[in-house]
Order: sequence, then structure tokens, then C-alpha cells
Amino acid sequence: MLIAVAAVLGIVGGTAVGYGIQADREPTPLAALNQPGLAYPKPLPKGQAPLPLPASQDRAAKTEGDLRKLLLPKPAGAKKAEFADDDGWMSVPEYASEFNEPGRALHHQLESRVRRVATTSWKAGENRTTEIRLVQYRPGDALNAQDHAEEQMDYMTDEEYARNEGDELKGSTNGRYYLFPVHKEAGYEDFYEARAYFHRGDIMVEIFIFDTKKISKKDISAVAERQLGRL
Repeated sequence: MLIAVAAVLGIVGGTAVGYGIQADREPTPLAALNQPGLAYPKPLPKGQAPLPLPASQDRAAKTEGDLRKLLLPKPAGAKKAEFADDDGWMSVPEYASEFNEPGRALHHQLESRVRRVATTSWKAGENRTTEIRLVQYRPGDALNAQDHAEEQMDYMTDEEYARNEGDELKGSTNGRYYLFPVHKEAGYEDFYEARAYFHRGDIMVEIFIFDTKKISKKDISAVAERQLGRL
């Protein structure tokens, strides 16, 4: 017991002496937080910094302006479709309303930080209607544009849609276009449909062609390739 008590007193006494010695010393100054020369990466010497890209080469400069200007113009001789929006814009709720579950679609788009939707449509020939939509997401959210395009392509193989894998869109990373089986109903003209989906940066593109006459792969791919070229 005496040995144990002595050991405890020794520890306590040593600790107290140590604190006393430390308290009597002058405080050691800390290193300065702002130390010159630690910046990384090092700035280039004056006159050697690269010049900003011209607007013709800067993709962000193209998409930050009026998005409607990036839509394909109506072909010569084509007329504005009857259902076309007058100003070329489609609100996000209106866009979401065209999905099977509008409420869920709207929630998903807002979570994905959708920014705006530009649209154009025209009628050419007797009954052929073409519609193009550019769905843009917030800057830095290019992955959301890609995800949205891939989500639409995922269900193209379903029975109520194209029922096929589609064809690769030339010039795109993973875009595809689809021909739907003809829809026949007694008392009505045959109905044909084709679609294309792809993305470029923070813009997802969807293209629809409707007609009472057969639509070829060249018809839909040509429109999609031209729209891709404008982006």
C-alpha cells in the first residue's frame, strides 16, 4: 500500500512540476498562415497567360445565350406546326406534363437542376410533323443531361415504344435514333413515328417525327445529325 501511494504521488507531483515549468516559459509563436510562395499552381509570368477562347470555340459561350438560336431552323417551304409554342420556350411543368407520371417527372427534373427547355416544330409535306426540344441543365451538370438522354433510350425497347435498340447517331458519344412500328387502327390512317435522343454538354436533345406515310432511317438521322452539328 505504501509503495502504491508513493507511485501515485510521484505521478501527480511530476505532472504538476511539468505544468509549472511550461507555464513559466515564453510562448512559442506560431508560423504565419499567409506565407508567400505557397500558391499552387504558380501563376504564369505577365504576358504568358493564354488568351480566352473566341466565342466560336467556347462551347459555354454558345449555350449561355438565347438557347432558341441553337435550334434547327425550319426547312424551306415548311410551316409552323399547329401545336408549336409561339415564343419557342416550353416551361418545365409543361415539359414534365408529357410524361406518364407528370408529378414524378417534374420532381426528378427539378432535382436534376433543369434550367430551361427550348423547342421548335414544323410541318412539311401533307402530314409530316417534326419537333425538336433542347433540355438544358445548370452549368456543370452535363452528367444530368446524359442521364436524361439515357433514361429515355432505356425504355425505347418496350412494347409500347419502338420495340428495338435503335441505331447509333453518327458524331455523338451515345446518341441513338429509332423507328417505331406502324400504328394501324380501323377507320384511321396509318401512323408512323421516329425519335432521336442524344446530349451535348449540359444540353439533352430529343427529336420527334410523325407522319401518315413511312419514315425512313435517313429522315430521322439527317435531322438529328444537323441538330447535333449546331451544338
